[in-house]
Amino acid sequence: MVQFSNERIQQIFEGLKNKKIAIIGDLMLDVYIWGKVGRISPEAPVPVVDVAEESFRFGGAANVGLNVKSLGGIPLLTGVIGYDREASIFDSILEESHFIKDGIFVDEDRPTTVKTRIIAHSQHVVRIDKEDRNNISEEFESKILNYLKSHLQDLKVIILEDYNKGVLTKSLIHKVVELANENRILVTVDPKFDNFFEYKNVTLFKPNKKETEDILGTKLDSEVKVLQAGKELREKLNAKYVLLTRGEKGMSLFSAEDRFDSIPTKARKVADVSGAGDTVIATLSMALAAGADIKEAATIANLAAGLVCEEVGIVPIDKDQLFKNLLVM
Repeated sequence: MVQFSNERIQQIFEGLKNKKIAIIGDLMLDVYIWGKVGRISPEAPVPVVDVAEESFRFGGAANVGLNVKSLGGIPLLTGVIGYDREASIFDSILEESHFIKDGIFVDEDRPTTVKTRIIAHSQHVVRIDKEDRNNISEEFESKILNYLKSHLQDLKVIILEDYNKGVLTKSLIHKVVELANENRILVTVDPKFDNFFEYKNVTLFKPNKKETEDILGTKLDSEVKVLQAGKELREKLNAKYVLLTRGEKGMSLFSAEDRFDSIPTKARKVADVSGAGDTVIATLSMALAAGADIKEAATIANLAAGLVCEEVGIVPIDKDQLFKNLLVM
């Protein structure tokens, strides 16, 4: 684990201010219905939730953008939403949060991706998903790419946030990465299964343990297997760095120099792991944009993920809280 001086922490956090980060991927609306369970339905053996509150939050790539904003950056959200009630709610949250909206495009032929979580007594009862996983059309690919081209001179990092909901098509991935490399812009990736090996030649590739096990067809149940998996991914993808997130076992960082570094977690009271991956990729990307080296950035992102896991529901990292916790590491 990296040991920071107070001066170095201050330097990195000063560097976070107003960094422009493009986030391309699957935008989602997260709906939370909070209530209490006091009885079983007479119609079926299921709990009846008496609703006390309903709230709406950013999810998916939008939550990554919210984390970037919370850290002091300027997120350029880029993706597709539908023309429906949920899109109106999503738009109103964008307005309230003062997001730049001109990279978000409306496709009347597909729904806004929505995840509805019903929570009773701080426990998830059920989740309901509304989505279209088909790829976006070439028209919307072109809109996203043209928007990105119009902001290249301002960007420090491009985050590709893939939830397999159709925005990050294979052709769009290849074009974005090529464009970024031509313009010396960092590319960080939070992948999912469908396009896993399409993200070649990126700066950093951040899969989690389960995604890696699924794609490689092997259990990562020993440090030897983790080491083999990390090296295999880096070689297949020609990525400068691979950062494998491993839950309670922290992170494993593989670099282009065949180095392997373990970043352990700090013991915390975990309430909800939802959104932790979004926080990791956002914090990591922001730290790199601010001038942190890869091990510094990974250590900061690891701590940020631990902090958001203490909250129920998907919440962004609090910059001041992160700063204070770094000071006492």
